[in-house]
Amino acid sequence: MDSRETSDAALDELRERVMQALHSVIDPELGIDVVELGLVYGVRVDGSNIQVELTMTTAACPLGEQIALEARERIGAVPGVTSVVVTLVWDPPWTPARMTAVAREALGWNE
Repeated sequence: MDSRETSDAALDELRERVMQALHSVIDPELGIDVVELGLVYGVRVDGSNIQVELTMTTAACPLGEQIALEARERIGAVPGVTSVVVTLVWDPPWTPARMTAVAREALGWNE
């Protein structure tokens, strides 16, 4: 394996650990994590710097900043991460179609 492949593998591993950390960020109103709810719009890993685009189910959600802060804290605790930026975005607007089957089942939304 050359150094580029090693580097790519390390970034992929770090991205996976970041996603695991995001699975521990629970929407307190719904009791489901932000990944299963489809609130994570993007994760960018640039070396040890992480950028996350996160949305809420509605722009009127009073917990958006609290959830973003928790995401920053959880990601910041991941070994190998030196900086974290979490940005709340509203485009495209979130819809229930973004939820995983796990989230739908937890909410009783059988397909």
